[in-house]
Amino acid sequence: MPLSQVLPPEPLLLMGAGPVPIPHAVAQANGVVINHLGETMGKVIENVKSMAQYTFQTQSPFVLGVAGPSSAAMEMAMTNLLWPGRKALILENGTFSNRLGQMAHGVGASITRIISKEPSPININEVEEALKKENFDVVTLVQGETSCGVYNANLREIAALCKSYGALVVVDAVCTLTTMPLKMDDWQLDVVITGGQKGLSSIPGVSLIAFSEESWRTIEKRGKTGPHWCYSALRAQEFWVKHNYHYTAPVPGILAMYEALRLICEETLEARFDRHKKSSLALQAGIEGMGLRLYVPKEYRLNSVVSIDLPPGVDGYSMRKYMNEKFKVEIADAFGHNIVRIGQMGEQCRSHNLFRTLHAMGMGFIHVGYGVDLAAGMAAMEDLLVKD
Repeated sequence: MPLSQVLPPEPLLLMGAGPVPIPHAVAQANGVVINHLGETMGKVIENVKSMAQYTFQTQSPFVLGVAGPSSAAMEMAMTNLLWPGRKALILENGTFSNRLGQMAHGVGASITRIISKEPSPININEVEEALKKENFDVVTLVQGETSCGVYNANLREIAALCKSYGALVVVDAVCTLTTMPLKMDDWQLDVVITGGQKGLSSIPGVSLIAFSEESWRTIEKRGKTGPHWCYSALRAQEFWVKHNYHYTAPVPGILAMYEALRLICEETLEARFDRHKKSSLALQAGIEGMGLRLYVPKEYRLNSVVSIDLPPGVDGYSMRKYMNEKFKVEIADAFGHNIVRIGQMGEQCRSHNLFRTLHAMGMGFIHVGYGVDLAAGMAAMEDLLVKD
């Protein structure tokens, strides 16, 4: 059966927590295959690293690609910086911050968790208390917890505190890089992880990771003795720095990443941050204007993944299925929470996508028997979108 018979006649508009729609230039690049060790690929890699440095806001030369999802980049961080005898402090307020802890445990590190009640950000006072009691080699946290929509707005302050106690700081910026400010060097972040399929608006399956010079010295001291081959940062350096063989690189995915980063650089981070914020705040106004409640309080609400409370008795699955089938719009459910989530990352943040999504969701709620004021929601969103 050909793929054309499997896919729906009109593709779904992907407005969940990732993957996101991709620009034409990215899709076109993803259809090209070249020699992964040739001179052309060497030029591509150097440009990808240069553009990624701008995206991460770092001067560090240790920017690597990972042939795998964002979780693979997480695993590269954990397996290169932690091993038996090392200690990690896991700052957890959702599924993905928890995943970093699972990976740290998996490579044999001793872990301590600070768990914030969802949906809440990390409490810096609890972090300081833990740092006073014990010496940690690594501290992990997320900038934005995708699973519930919480923004750790005090990331910079937490990082500075951890550095003052001599710990390396590992940050999951999977759903936040290019959607809101993150300054790797200025904020003293040692490792930053992101994936192609969210804010960058590239394809899933190729991720980026940036190491500080301090964290790289830790990796070099350990050498190539870790448990992984593909996720060994020193072995990956053979391809990403020296243009030598590590394994056969995902060429189309790297070319797609090139185009995604190029578009980010052309737009500029400042303009991109403004576009994301304006789009997300307009969507939030529209949701509340319909009479629905946002899950996370405004002061620590994540703009890039907006979480919406499902009212009592509403069948979220049926509502989302109706959106898919009737309007060809897809939003996300959640990890054990009675919420639905709408992504505001990259190409999702376009006015035509917002109007289509809000209308589809409003009609979905009406379909399952929950009354919303769809006209009021659309008007509230439009009002913010047209403001300068």
